[in-house]
Amino acid sequence: MNMPTGPSLDTLLRRLLDTPPDFLDPPWRGGAGQLHVAAVVNDVFVARGLRPAPSLLATLSGNLSGVDSNQMTLAAVIAWMMADESWDSFKTEADTWTALFVEAAPALAASAPADRFVFDPERREELARIVVARLGLLPDGETQAQAADRLARVSGVERRRLLEASRTAEARARAIREALAKKAAEESADKWTRE
Repeated sequence: MNMPTGPSLDTLLRRLLDTPPDFLDPPWRGGAGQLHVAAVVNDVFVARGLRPAPSLLATLSGNLSGVDSNQMTLAAVIAWMMADESWDSFKTEADTWTALFVEAAPALAASAPADRFVFDPERREELARIVVARLGLLPDGETQAQAADRLARVSGVERRRLLEASRTAEARARAIREALAKKAAEESADKWTRE
């Protein structure tokens, strides 16, 4: 299955590098902080003709104790990147965009401070590539194999996901081998008792 081509990675990297300092300000949390992340994310969704899930806005409101400041700041950075006009020509769906903030942002925020996804070249590329991949697109000018290879190289989050998938597959293969060995032993025992 061929994946559709998305925006240029260079465009997204430049956009991240141009993140306004305000987006890295402390997020509003319980009366303190400056950046209202839920409002920023809402504006990006609305600009794309999408309606954000109320649960997403509640998560980014600053009122939930389980959502840390780093995750909220990274959500603001992702919103900044998604506000770029390079996304204008791509079909967008609220559920897919919501997953960026609900799944990708927490995983990435657990791996590094949000400002590293702006200032560190490798983390910036990781963020851009994860967003493009999560939207089911390929960076412009790359094949599916190239994009997957490069994402696996730069993304600690992607490496952990692949490692976990590999462990799960190995555990499943081990369980199948054990079940087959047990069945063979039972069949062998049945054969000896019949003879």
